[in-house]
Amino acid sequence: MDLPRVFTIRESGHRIHNPITDDKLAALGRALNPDPGSRVLDLASGSGEMLCTWARDHGVTGTGVDISTQFTAAARARAVELGVADRVEFVHGDAAGHVAEEPVDIAACLGATWIGDGVAGTIELLDRSLRPGGVLLIGEPYWLRRPRDRATIEACWAREESDFRLLPDLIAHFAELGWDLVEMMLADPDSWDRYQAAQWLAIRRWLDQNPDDELAPELRAELSTEPIRYTRYARSHLGWGVFALMRR
Repeated sequence: MDLPRVFTIRESGHRIHNPITDDKLAALGRALNPDPGSRVLDLASGSGEMLCTWARDHGVTGTGVDISTQFTAAARARAVELGVADRVEFVHGDAAGHVAEEPVDIAACLGATWIGDGVAGTIELLDRSLRPGGVLLIGEPYWLRRPRDRATIEACWAREESDFRLLPDLIAHFAELGWDLVEMMLADPDSWDRYQAAQWLAIRRWLDQNPDDELAPELRAELSTEPIRYTRYARSHLGWGVFALMRR
């Protein structure tokens, strides 16, 4: 059980595996201002940056669950680096269906709502671990404007236009599911650039070091096309944000 190598190659230089910067992640922590000792569950936790930095800055404790052995190892190393290994743990496993043994104060899934087959299912999954009055964090793309054609839809990593919503419609969807939006932190073009361009650099460095690898042709083709596709379509059409919700 692991992520395909191509994903970990692309994001080998990332500490945050979605289009939010470390400054924005820190600002979200300050906005929520969790009490010291607050328990956090982070599903699809990647390299553990949220848990580790919030443990350092706010004194939270918690668990991250991720399917990638590489990212899980990086998260554990980050916890040691920041001196919080006694407060957070990282579990290699499938986050889909994972429920905390005891209710948590914050339940999060930032940018991996496929673990619950979409927004509604992921919120339902997170809610199973959340204490009454706790905060649910969900990271999700949204349309900045409606895509004009199928090429735009596919270039934004969607199968259909309905895979994502416009921002007001996404917020309305949270309300329909019975949740109040109490905070949000949105990516901006620079956030997206940092996330996407770091993938191109990681791919190029990997190609230079592994020219004969079986994945080299696929990644060479990706590096030749992705910067164009991203700047032509996704940069102007796709937003992303972390949304803090509390049950009504």
